[in-house]
Amino acid sequence: MNAPTEFIEKWRSMRERKAFLALEDGTVFHGVSFGSPNDRVGEVVFNTGMCGYQEILTDPSYAGQFVTLTTAEVGNYGVNREDRESRSLFLNGLVIGDLTAPSNYRSTSSLIDYLKKNKIPGIWGVDTRSLTLHLREYGNKKAYLHVEDKPLKVEEAIMKAKAWEGLDGQDYAAKVTSKDSYNFSDAGHDAPLVVCYDFGVKTNILRQLSAFANVTVVPAKTSADEIIAMKPDGIFLSNGPADPAALPYAVKNIKLLLGLAPIMGICLGHQLLALSLGAETGRLKFGHHGCNHPVKNLKTGKVEITSQNHNFAVKLESVPKIMEVTHINLNDQTIEGLRHKKLPAFSVQYHPESCPGPHDSRYLFAEFKKMIMGK
Repeated sequence: MNAPTEFIEKWRSMRERKAFLALEDGTVFHGVSFGSPNDRVGEVVFNTGMCGYQEILTDPSYAGQFVTLTTAEVGNYGVNREDRESRSLFLNGLVIGDLTAPSNYRSTSSLIDYLKKNKIPGIWGVDTRSLTLHLREYGNKKAYLHVEDKPLKVEEAIMKAKAWEGLDGQDYAAKVTSKDSYNFSDAGHDAPLVVCYDFGVKTNILRQLSAFANVTVVPAKTSADEIIAMKPDGIFLSNGPADPAALPYAVKNIKLLLGLAPIMGICLGHQLLALSLGAETGRLKFGHHGCNHPVKNLKTGKVEITSQNHNFAVKLESVPKIMEVTHINLNDQTIEGLRHKKLPAFSVQYHPESCPGPHDSRYLFAEFKKMIMGK
């Protein structure tokens, strides 16, 4: 199908807008600017998913990061109102290989306009295979994305990347969480109440929970006393961005809530639950980002293909005896799941709501429901 005339005109108008991505180690990748024409600093990661770029763009867990998509072509199905995973775009920039025209009946906007509207810069025409191999070899890097019309020396951009504080020790959950509490769903008078801590929660997580519960979402810094006053039947610890060790207030609250009601955590919530029980977390070399990561359920022996997005993980040697490892990553043997041996609390490192991604892990929401119902 031929590209729409409007897209071709935009592509032609911006093809001379040269841009570059300068990594802190001095490596530079050149391309063409698209989206919002503003410079940004961030941490470069790569995502191996073959689809789902709108869900990736609207995942709050990418706050502070430049997301490199390894799939060859991006933009072909545009964007729409239904596939958003949060109220906004929180990533710092998008890095892609080939930018293509939107051609899908669900599309309401092009990727170009979507990024521009949300003030997110992008760079295309990048050798994303080379960039990905570089990150795999040397780890995620701080970087400076230059897309403005005014000239900037590469050396200056590299210095700006080095000077940035990075994501380690930074509380990004406080930046992406909702300002106020809100009710996401009303499943009926007889349905249990699940209170969800919003550390950067995705909409499809809330949809999975709302299938069996009344869901109330609360800001990341909501105190344990406030949660106790709500008399929840279940407590959910959501995903979120950056370093879990930078959220001591969350760890403190979770400690006070353990045993009050069944607890389920995913991604950042998984790490925070582990920290509250005495475990430690650390940074992975290049993280897990994509919807094709193999995870083994140690109880059933089954392998799940999972959706993941995190740079930090729970250290295996730090797991306390009161917890058992339930899932492992088959690529690098890192912890993917934990369960408390006495209290009704469990967590997984990956995203069982799977948007984007396969639905292999959605059974975990059913397990949470059974835990709440006391079955």
